[in-house]
Amino acid sequence: MKMLEIETRSREELIDITQLVAREVKALGIKEGGIIVFVPHTTAGLTINENADPSVKRDILLALCHMVPDDLPYAHSEGNSPAHVKASLCGSCLYIIIKDGNLCLGTWQGITFCEFDGPRRRRLFLSPLK
Repeated sequence: MKMLEIETRSREELIDITQLVAREVKALGIKEGGIIVFVPHTTAGLTINENADPSVKRDILLALCHMVPDDLPYAHSEGNSPAHVKASLCGSCLYIIIKDGNLCLGTWQGITFCEFDGPRRRRLFLSPLK
């Protein structure tokens, strides 16, 4: 298992981590099988989506903010309930198939770290499956 740190810079931001994960797959020597990518935080998540057009990330954040507005009468005392809900919608874990040492992603797909309560230093765990 490998633990990595990600430094986020904004309250909400989507960060492409595809190359980071691909580099670690190579370093771990995984040729066939899969890798689990896990975020151990309740206000951050992961998703796989288009990474060619940066406006897609903006649109995802826009839609999440529309679905989970800041001004609902949330009960959580820390004031970051929208971040918890958005993280739950995205999920905290991905499984990615590896073939011939490469991530099996579609042409336009990338792995995205989703920050909803930053800026923060976040952890990311990678665990190979063979």
